[in-house]
Amino acid sequence: MKAILYNKKKTANKLQYCDVEKPIPSDHEVLIKMVSSSVNAADYRSIKMRMIPKKGIFGAAIAGTVESIGNKISQFKPGDEVLGDLSDFGFGGFAEYAVAPEKALVKKPARILFEEAAALPLAATTALMALRDKGNIQKGQKVLIVGAAGGVGTFVIQIAKHYNAVVTAVCSARNIEQASSLGADFSLDYRKEDFTKSKERYDLIIAINGNYPLLSYKKILAPKGVYLMVGGGLSQIFKSIFFGWLLSFGKKKMRFLSAKSQAEDLEFVAKLLAEGKIKTVIERRYSLAHTAEALQYLGAGHASGKVIINLE
Repeated sequence: MKAILYNKKKTANKLQYCDVEKPIPSDHEVLIKMVSSSVNAADYRSIKMRMIPKKGIFGAAIAGTVESIGNKISQFKPGDEVLGDLSDFGFGGFAEYAVAPEKALVKKPARILFEEAAALPLAATTALMALRDKGNIQKGQKVLIVGAAGGVGTFVIQIAKHYNAVVTAVCSARNIEQASSLGADFSLDYRKEDFTKSKERYDLIIAINGNYPLLSYKKILAPKGVYLMVGGGLSQIFKSIFFGWLLSFGKKKMRFLSAKSQAEDLEFVAKLLAEGKIKTVIERRYSLAHTAEALQYLGAGHASGKVIINLE
């Protein structure tokens, strides 16, 4: 089969489009004929940190059709349309075929397209966990989303509105209209307005991108507000991990999300999408052969939505 293989021996262009052996599912695995996958921070950060999957194939968010199943599989059968998250199971989605354990997959609702399904794992589930689980979002709360234009940000806006929050989106001028169309009540151009000096106070701040001091975030939290670092550069993440707890003494809390996808969460966001309560924002589409280019684009940090790899 064709796949994007990481070749550590190469000094440049380490991601190669080449032929590799088609995987064979074990008793507890499902073989999936890939239709679409999406590029996520988990992919390019792993590459940057030289955390290479055992088989050398990245790609965590997948959607496709079950080709065959192992002897111990009970939930799926050949022909089922599925989506899944392989970030905890060795990746492998940037290929014509991928194997996955049963618990990594859920059935794709018939109403949604494969490329829409591939946009959900990691991005939409991260948004859900940030708001519902770590942020304990409540109706009517004021939510500030910093970095509202990317794959996670577009889902955070919509899921926050699903929980009836009042949403302020921070993004660049070119994404203001998009944020408003997704439901944001207020949209701020970070180049023109310094939200950290605003008199407004927020119950929940979701920081996905933007290098602002933690003290500046804490200043604009409501008395019992929660700041949650979801993404951003590695330096931002390390600051939140190592200094956030120091700033959490008292009623204001500074937290960091280490997302871990659950099948139940994936089913939940897929249902929202199938029912038209949220939608995917797909900015760019690439063929499998151009996956390296897609990763480079996402890694630059300017994507306004999801970047999709289509195999069909």
